[in-house]
Amino acid sequence: MKTLLRKCSSCREYTLKEPCPKCGGTTFMTMPAKYSPEDRYGEYRRRLKNEMKGT
Repeated sequence: MKTLLRKCSSCREYTLKEPCPKCGGTTFMTMPAKYSPEDRYGEYRRRLKNEMKGT
């Protein structure tokens, strides 16, 4: 299922439109990246997450 929810990169408002109706800034999809078992960067992401937990 594709989501239509977008977030403005300038004012951080949520909208359904391509350009933000409030400020005219660019918007981006708010969906996270798809999960893949062959994640090439998973090891690095988990290592960074564990390092951030320790501090």
